Amino acid sequence: MPQYQHTVISPGRVNLLGEHVDYSNGPVLPVAIDRKLRLSFSSRNDRLVIIHALDLGEEVCFSLDNLATRLDCRKQPLQTWAKYPAGVADVLQKHRLELKGMEAEFTSDIPIGAGLSSSAAIEVAFAIGWETLGNWHLDRMTLSQYCQQAENQYVGMNCGMMDQFAIAHGVAGHALYFKINELKWEPVPLPDNVAIVIANSKVPHSLTESAYNDRVRSCQEAVRLLKPALHAITALVDVKPTEFEANKHLLPKEVAQRAEHVVYECDRMNQAIVALKNGDVHCFGELMLATHASLRDLYEVSVPEIDLLVEIAQSLPGCYGARITGGGFGGCTVNLVAKEKAEGFAEALKQQYDAQTPYETDIYISKACQGAHLENG
Repeated sequence: MPQYQHTVISPGRVNLLGEHVDYSNGPVLPVAIDRKLRLSFSSRNDRLVIIHALDLGEEVCFSLDNLATRLDCRKQPLQTWAKYPAGVADVLQKHRLELKGMEAEFTSDIPIGAGLSSSAAIEVAFAIGWETLGNWHLDRMTLSQYCQQAENQYVGMNCGMMDQFAIAHGVAGHALYFKINELKWEPVPLPDNVAIVIANSKVPHSLTESAYNDRVRSCQEAVRLLKPALHAITALVDVKPTEFEANKHLLPKEVAQRAEHVVYECDRMNQAIVALKNGDVHCFGELMLATHASLRDLYEVSVPEIDLLVEIAQSLPGCYGARITGGGFGGCTVNLVAKEKAEGFAEALKQQYDAQTPYETDIYISKACQGAHLENG
């Protein structure tokens, strides 16, 4: 095996509250978690990028001079996972940053397709990799934006920038209160007596092929239809609940449902930050449950297995709140649990879920950790 010059550690992320609002410029509350991708890399003397995906047993070779074709060195379409580093390279070069050829390998314990941002972890890791090899520097907000552009423009996923932001900015022991419309954020300490427990439903999802992009379009349509009545709005984050109630008759039923979730989720986020800063985990947990109900009934991104995980979690000792997290249509729930009850909670949740579904859940008792960084650097 080759000896690599550098290694980047890039975590996954889970979002505690503020779901499906980032592409409406709404506030979010993610944490970087202690599941991570490890990227080892060295520079090359040519313009080729050779990447070994160790967990997949696959490798790819593509040229930095041929990115627009989305073809590898054999003139074959890039594998799905390879589009993330290729997309990052494409965006960085369009921003006139100098990129070097790279030989790399990566491995990850972030589950793929579970809504914990395995794709964004790849993007941020490779962005830091090329930054390191090129000896130039981007502030982490700009780097997050460039990685989002890669996913939007190259991969074709119309995501907001929460995932890339959280992975690039993670602070150990803290959630990240990120006001996307202002590009301002602050770390908020998490109470010492709670654990973040993530339950993977094992229901697979693929956001690019799912109805995710349809939800984005519905939010954009809501803004277009509400703007004649609410002139100042540029995104749904600008709409107050009272304004929405007075004008929702202007929207078709499905668009109104999607917009209602976003408007009230932004309002829940405002309440949640106050609760978290006051250490009121009971109030925060109730807001998580309200978010799940909204995502299930209004935004319609949940599935029966996810609903079952939330239902079981609510019945278990020590659970303050539970909800679907990530893009939806499968994936994971996030649970806020009293730390001393976390082990028993995880065991009981797994036992009951596995007995009632054809899936075997994986449970991760997690904590907030540092964002993407060079190992020993």
